[in-house]
Amino acid sequence: MKPFETIRLDDENSAVVILDQTLLPGRTQYVNLKTLADSWNAIYKLQVRGAPAIGIAAAMGMYIYMKEVLPRVENCNAFFAEFNKAKAYLSSARPTAVNLNWALEKMADTVEANKSKPMTEILLALKHTAEAIKTEDTKVCKTIGEYGATLLKPNMGILTHCNAGALAASEYGTALAPIYVAQAQGMPLSVFADETRPVLQGARLTAFELQSAGVDVTLICDNMAAVVMAKGWVDVIFVGCDRVAANGDTANKIGTFSVAVLAKNFGIPFYVCAPFSTIDLATATGADIIIEERDGKEITDLWYSERLAPEGVKTFNPSFDVTPAEYITGFITEKGILRPEGFRPAIS
Repeated sequence: MKPFETIRLDDENSAVVILDQTLLPGRTQYVNLKTLADSWNAIYKLQVRGAPAIGIAAAMGMYIYMKEVLPRVENCNAFFAEFNKAKAYLSSARPTAVNLNWALEKMADTVEANKSKPMTEILLALKHTAEAIKTEDTKVCKTIGEYGATLLKPNMGILTHCNAGALAASEYGTALAPIYVAQAQGMPLSVFADETRPVLQGARLTAFELQSAGVDVTLICDNMAAVVMAKGWVDVIFVGCDRVAANGDTANKIGTFSVAVLAKNFGIPFYVCAPFSTIDLATATGADIIIEERDGKEITDLWYSERLAPEGVKTFNPSFDVTPAEYITGFITEKGILRPEGFRPAIS
């Protein structure tokens, strides 16, 4: 399953090549990230987004930068100093997504493990680590899909929020992975995709990739979720996430909490699909998760030919909300389907 490639190193190992997701669905365009600032901006501006893809982009961006640094540093100490500055800089691009820092720490571990070797060998090890993060992500996402598909039956209706599909990862994605695996098994399904304000990743990305893959998908506005649930059209909900606290509280795209509350009201199972690396045991509860707030123009101006809202009106534009663990049926990970309470194996 590979309808499009989200991220890779170019053939000369001189740039990170990403599919610019800010241009979808109208234009499919790949962009070369050649500098550290390019990588930071691409992550911050959502040209590359989704927890797994952000981690891959950061790792590959670090490798490209350190390759450029190598000829101009005189010794390993200078090399390490440049690495640490770059790591801190990239980690500031998206503070909520734990996979960003997870991938950067994997790169830091590689430097530490090879610090006694020549700088050229350290650089090669960084490349191998970045590529391994991408390869492992594909494997993890497919496994998430296989576990998630066991919860599905033919002709089920699925609702998803934001975009946690192939565009958000190296392949398959997280929340959409069970759908892709079930589709490969010949299982007919229907999917409702919330548009997902404020940047419409459900409308622009989820609807685009599911339709491209031949999945029966219906786009709805965020405030229509209750209606389709009340009509009995939704049997299960799959969402992705950017960070899971140790107690199971989960940060995902703004509006996810609302979907979870509705799901509980209607008795619909609500699953979070995520690689185990997204579980941050160092963060005790959802109250400790830093929530990124974005420019209010994403609400007032971004999707309109003319400004929609009155000039001077105040805006509140958090990119994520936190769904308390009590609203989550289970976490679908590469290690199995886990319960929120300490992530013990779920009881079916």
